[in-house]
Amino acid sequence: MASSSSSMEGGVENDYTQDGTVDLKGNPVRRSKRGGWKACSFVVVYEVFERMAYYGISTNLVIYLTKKLHQGTVKSSNNVTNWVGTIWMTPILGAYIADAHLGRYWTFVAASAIYLSGMSLLTLAVSLPSLRPPHCTDPDPNNCPKASTLQLGIFFGALYTLAVGTGGTKPNISTIGADQFDDFEPREKAHKLSFFNWWMFSIFFGTLFANTVLVYIQDNVGWSIGYGLPTAGLLVSIVIFLAGTPFYRHRVPGGSPFTRMARVIVAAGRKWKVDVPGDPKQLYELDLAEYAKGGKFRIDSTPTLRFLNKAAVQTGSDDGPWMLCPVTQVEETKQMLRMIPILVATFIPSTMIAQINTLFVKQGTTLHRQIGSFHIPPASLTGFVTLSMLISVVLYDRFLVPLVRKWTKNPRGITLLQRMGIGIVFHIVIMLVASLTERHRLSEARKHGVVESGGQIPLSIFVLLPQFVLMGTADAFLEVAKIEFFYDQAPESMKSLGTSYSTTSLGIGNFISSFLLSTISDVTKRHGHKGWILNNLNASHLDYYYAFFSVLNFLNLGFFLVVIRFYVYKAEVSDSMHVLAEELKENARLREPSSNE
Repeated sequence: MASSSSSMEGGVENDYTQDGTVDLKGNPVRRSKRGGWKACSFVVVYEVFERMAYYGISTNLVIYLTKKLHQGTVKSSNNVTNWVGTIWMTPILGAYIADAHLGRYWTFVAASAIYLSGMSLLTLAVSLPSLRPPHCTDPDPNNCPKASTLQLGIFFGALYTLAVGTGGTKPNISTIGADQFDDFEPREKAHKLSFFNWWMFSIFFGTLFANTVLVYIQDNVGWSIGYGLPTAGLLVSIVIFLAGTPFYRHRVPGGSPFTRMARVIVAAGRKWKVDVPGDPKQLYELDLAEYAKGGKFRIDSTPTLRFLNKAAVQTGSDDGPWMLCPVTQVEETKQMLRMIPILVATFIPSTMIAQINTLFVKQGTTLHRQIGSFHIPPASLTGFVTLSMLISVVLYDRFLVPLVRKWTKNPRGITLLQRMGIGIVFHIVIMLVASLTERHRLSEARKHGVVESGGQIPLSIFVLLPQFVLMGTADAFLEVAKIEFFYDQAPESMKSLGTSYSTTSLGIGNFISSFLLSTISDVTKRHGHKGWILNNLNASHLDYYYAFFSVLNFLNLGFFLVVIRFYVYKAEVSDSMHVLAEELKENARLREPSSNE
């Protein structure tokens, strides 16, 4: 984009972005007119309300399925995790459409309309008595009338319509926000380093409202209002997002990332016998002008995944797109493939997150929840995950990062992979704490003789608080770093796809949760045993189940430590990070004389 503004003069030329962003008509944009925190404010407001809508549904969904649709522990938990898994998997499709065809803005706008229609239908499904089975007070859902095929079809049809909509909003909204900062301008690059921390901080206000106020309304006032409020909020947020259109910077779709990656893999495979020249300059590459006029970036060849370099070896005049690929295309493919082992290492922590809205909430239903005349909704404890994360993100960004980067000279304080590793360690601790807490809960059930009846245990629900608080702290390390890592390490033309890696992690984690819950429930019931997971949690053994998760997390930590030893961070497309690092070193040098006086 620098070439398109070369006719401008002095400061006017410098005011144009250099990262290829344009307005909706494809014209170059000025930093002073578009982007930055002003544009991000509209994006963040949308996400606050969208989080309120999503968590207003997901947080208490297991309770609705149990109490209103009369489903058992395993079935209701798996229905939640399967739906949440789909929610987090559909962003792959949304990322493809954005990167290959419509662009992030128009993909988001179309998907948000689908999202709103799903929310509206869901509100209707919980509001009309004819769309749910008759009320039942029996504690065993097996003794209650089941929902009809039509009732289930409308309810789950609404849920999965919503899932299709989120597929287009989730991978693009945070990417649109990050696109408002120019990687080539050091000050904006510095703001971008904090963007994901404050992005998570802001959106979890919506999550906190959902986990407290909406959950209370659903349990004590009515599901119609409890679902209607987030639906109205989502409508308002879409209007606010659209109002910010004049301030946004946009990226031009770069073509299908899957096709470009497939071409590299196929070309390398077809030329597997061809030798790669020792000099990377002998590999096929387009002229720099070809990239500059499209607002794209040329990437130099790297020695990692050397086999794929065969795709850029010229063998004759008959080379086509499935036989010969430029070096930049090869390197983009390498960048996406290098992240896959890291992605796999995040599946198990994502499985732990799936327990928050399922088994953690179900545990709360068995405990004493009354303070005076106030009844605490079991799902409201998820609000402590949000509070813990909010506090941890602020402490991390404002205190830990400035402290640590004095020694590391890294603008981020610690690397993204180190931050993710700390989060994975937290997950080991969380499941150990959850296992010990559950063992205590079961001992109290035996002491008060409510094992067989499944009655309420005279033990405060706040005994579960540590596992919720620790989960929020883990999220402040792992989840924030995960989003930033997959965005940051993805090539510039595949940012939406890179962002979808983080949502894919959560999706697969939920599907793994469904698989493990069903499998372990079935296996532990064999040979006349009662089983670990029953509808009556007082007669179950969730303590064994959580202990199993601790072991799983420990093994996953070992796998993570192995894969990060071989990971190579991608080269920066600009020198902004280098400039920031040099500024940190210079500031440290200037402080040294005064500290010795």
